[in-house]
Amino acid sequence: MLRTTTCGALTIDNLGENVILCGWVQKSRDLGGMTFIDIRDRYGIAQLVFNMDDNRELCEAARSLGREFVIKASGLVVERSNKNLKMPTGEVEIKITALEILNASKIPPFLIDDETDGGDDLRMKYRYLDLRRNPVRNNMVLRHRMAQSVRRYLDALDFIEVETPVLIKSTPEGARDFVVPSRMNAGEFYALPQSPQTFKQLLMVSGFDRYFQIVKCFRDEDLRADRQPEFTQIDCEMSFIEQEDILNTFEGLIRTLFKEVKNFDLPEVPRMQYADAMRWYGSDKPDTRFDMRFVELNEQTKGKNFPVFDNAELVIGINAKGCAHYTRKQMDELTDFIKRPQIGATGLIYARHNEDGSVKSSVDKFYSEEDLKKWSEALQTQPGDLMLIMAGVKDKVRKQLSELRLEMGGRLGLRDKNVFSALWVLDFPLLEWDEESERYHAMHHPFTSPKPEDIALLDTDPGEVRANAYDMVVNGTEIGGGSIRIHDRTLQALMFKHLGFSAEEAQKQFGFLMDAFEFGAPPHGGIAFGFDRLCSIFAGLDSIRDVIAFPKNNSGRDVMIDSPSTIDEKQLKELKIKSSL
Repeated sequence: MLRTTTCGALTIDNLGENVILCGWVQKSRDLGGMTFIDIRDRYGIAQLVFNMDDNRELCEAARSLGREFVIKASGLVVERSNKNLKMPTGEVEIKITALEILNASKIPPFLIDDETDGGDDLRMKYRYLDLRRNPVRNNMVLRHRMAQSVRRYLDALDFIEVETPVLIKSTPEGARDFVVPSRMNAGEFYALPQSPQTFKQLLMVSGFDRYFQIVKCFRDEDLRADRQPEFTQIDCEMSFIEQEDILNTFEGLIRTLFKEVKNFDLPEVPRMQYADAMRWYGSDKPDTRFDMRFVELNEQTKGKNFPVFDNAELVIGINAKGCAHYTRKQMDELTDFIKRPQIGATGLIYARHNEDGSVKSSVDKFYSEEDLKKWSEALQTQPGDLMLIMAGVKDKVRKQLSELRLEMGGRLGLRDKNVFSALWVLDFPLLEWDEESERYHAMHHPFTSPKPEDIALLDTDPGEVRANAYDMVVNGTEIGGGSIRIHDRTLQALMFKHLGFSAEEAQKQFGFLMDAFEFGAPPHGGIAFGFDRLCSIFAGLDSIRDVIAFPKNNSGRDVMIDSPSTIDEKQLKELKIKSSL
């Protein structure tokens, strides 16, 4: 080894030792007779001291060092006269006796420090430099610790980690596939897996009753803060189980991660029906760090000749506690927020429960104070509270109020990243109607089992069939989802039929799985956790990009290596592909 120790390891216990350090120059300070250099590696920072009286040539060499030079420094560990107890190594410094420049560095395009002057685009272009910064490197260390914790937990429960193929078959359901042309099979394409779903089910048929994999998945979809074209899942499957076994096993995994990585004792995770989540929060991934549940107000608001309410399918409101003091400007801001195209609401009604007990609203022309007090009773307001009310079509207005609820939670400081609230959401609809294609689609995927008591409804009322499916939500983010799977060919064929597949199409796309079900497929089910999302929540970050070593930007590009890029004509000819651009 070129070094005897790392930059972050030296303490007062190392006094008098001769050491060799290797690392990058963080900064230098020239004080005339003495020069101080901070040397950095991934373990920490140590201070090197060069004295003009002791070795003029060595001190002159130190003065020539620039930021990010890679150096090797030998010397004696001595006690610092001006100690910095905020640093682990702040009680000592190294009196240098030998210095070697291992590699010089150009001036970096941005400051490599905890607080940098580099913008997102610049740091993405030079990601290898950004990864030198403590906050980014710490995210990678956190990710590593979480992966190791996952493996220890699952290994202790007899799960086997099995790798599944990356070059697979394209299927029409779900998100768009990334496709890969095959040179040896002209005109045919592989697809990159959106998940290892069918393979893990085949592993259950194979008798591997407990499987997991920390696996790369790929989806050619539009990007956002919590979505990348390639992402990582903790993918798991179990045989001879029921839903309760899945919930208990993987609640244990999440609680173990919180304890080992965050030293946080996550309480027992409560459960909520999908129908209740939509009714109370307008979302299948409600943020339960705060309450502010929806209250339906049709009975209290209709019949007063106010067309907005009278013509609405649903009138619904929330109680923003302590917000009765909001100014007109603040109310206009909230109205503008819900009118944004992404939300699409047409307006907001509000009522203040004043400190003197009176209730005043933005629609006093239509409602007496006695009427408004009925609103107050329904929303359980106290003096000082603010009622925020919206009206419209049921599903649409619930989603709009959900956005307003989250906005209010943020404004009131109720979405603290250091507070964690987990939730199981159960019994999703099996199917959802798509207006564009005029047919049902699987809400999760085509292999999800319906509730046994609802199977008869597939032929009479498919929209009412509940799935044996479950999601785990943490702080309003879906971090994992899964289901009990179909393991019977007849039921799987029925599911494909209701999804609009002909028997021939189903056989062509998924015949291999349906054939496998005829060779003794066990009951099985599983779950997949979004590993990047989990890491970002643990790190207190809004974007999964910051927990991925080499992420793509919002256009799906890696600006560091300039990918995707064109390929030359020779390669296209080998693949028998023509570009029409």
